[in-house]
Amino acid sequence: MAAHHALDGLASNPAAPADVLLRLLALYDGDDWIARRLSWRASLPDSVAEAMLHHPERRVRGLLAESAAAAPELRARLLDGPASDALAVAVGPEPYRAVVPPLPDQAYERLLNHEREVVRYETVGSAGVPAHVLVPLAGHEDPLFRRAACRRVWGELTDDVRTALLDDVDPAVRTAACLQVMHEDEERTAELVETLAEGRQLGEVAERGRLRRPLAERLLAEGAWLARLVRNPTFPSDLAAGLAGHEDPAVRLAVSARPGLSEEERAAIDWEVGPEDRLDTLWWVWDAREDPDALRRCARSAHTWLRRSAAVCPGLPEDCVELLAGDADFGVRLLLAERHPLAPPELLLDLYLNGTHRAVGSLVSRPQFPAAGLAARFADAPDPEARVLALRDPDATPALVERLSRDPAARVREAAALDRRLPVARLVELLEDPHVGAAAACNPELPVTEMRALLDRAGVPGP
Repeated sequence: MAAHHALDGLASNPAAPADVLLRLLALYDGDDWIARRLSWRASLPDSVAEAMLHHPERRVRGLLAESAAAAPELRARLLDGPASDALAVAVGPEPYRAVVPPLPDQAYERLLNHEREVVRYETVGSAGVPAHVLVPLAGHEDPLFRRAACRRVWGELTDDVRTALLDDVDPAVRTAACLQVMHEDEERTAELVETLAEGRQLGEVAERGRLRRPLAERLLAEGAWLARLVRNPTFPSDLAAGLAGHEDPAVRLAVSARPGLSEEERAAIDWEVGPEDRLDTLWWVWDAREDPDALRRCARSAHTWLRRSAAVCPGLPEDCVELLAGDADFGVRLLLAERHPLAPPELLLDLYLNGTHRAVGSLVSRPQFPAAGLAARFADAPDPEARVLALRDPDATPALVERLSRDPAARVREAAALDRRLPVARLVELLEDPHVGAAAACNPELPVTEMRALLDRAGVPGP
């Protein structure tokens, strides 16, 4: 296979024409590095998509099935090919925090009637399946489908259908249905405790199910899932208070974060939250996510867990956003920056420059991350991560971009190579830089003649 360090980027270049991409696809030899980048593209020319659709290698066809850029109708056509492609179509694209258009209804009908159970299972579990496909499955003869309807579209079902699922002949379907109502139904919670016994879902029931006192006392006596049990708002307060001095710090922390406690009562418990400790959002805070008064109490609490939970809530009042932006806890500030649309731009900038958690690097993708004025502030900063920010400034000049393309730090040169303001002559030079050539090849300002010349130099056969 031909090899050149810049070819990776060329496959991702949004301006690359179909003939360039087809030459790259022809390189496939079992290593999917090129085909994978083609499937990740934001757009895929029809001729390239067709070539992947009819490619002799299943892995290439599978990458087309995983492509969020490929039209749903095109992905559905994979079902007309080898039967082995159906599983990849069923799984489909899974982009991070993005929604992919669904397949045509006829494709779902074929997948749901596929002879292989794993294909049917992956279909009902795929995040892209629309509700109108899943709702009728609540009455399907296959319990696999009825369970999926419980998990995925419970809120879309009629009361009669829900009642039928709660009393289904299949124990697994009844369990799936009970899990949907346990937060408001004491009897179904008790049923789940008996059904699940030592199952891993018992912890979820202990935390979210509505508890009668006898059941709460039983679970307390059994001693399993104590930290999650105490987080349940329906767990009796007096029983929780008796665990305030428990030897397990996780249990003490859970007691201290219960609703209804005063600040003095929380402070009296020996709890601790470290700056790097991962904590799930408290359910009772999330349930109050649109209640400004409840969120204000949490945001002003001395308890770190309450403040972290408030920071992710969309209904957090603006005055509390300002308050938490200056919080002493790194986790509070990071969660606010990641999740709240009103998080101050300077907070995101400060976390990016000074935070040590790996998540801070993604903050630059947030819409409120600052841009104006960064060139003047950071073009000559000693830290290369700060110098990269200068290129985010819409007023950065081509001369500055070119200067940064010669930076001693490869990270800075790479960012400059991706910048469309970089003069073309310098962009072409960077193709031969082994550290940033792939980034240069990805720049849409790269002339098509240079793309084809790069393929020629790499020995990639022509059309």
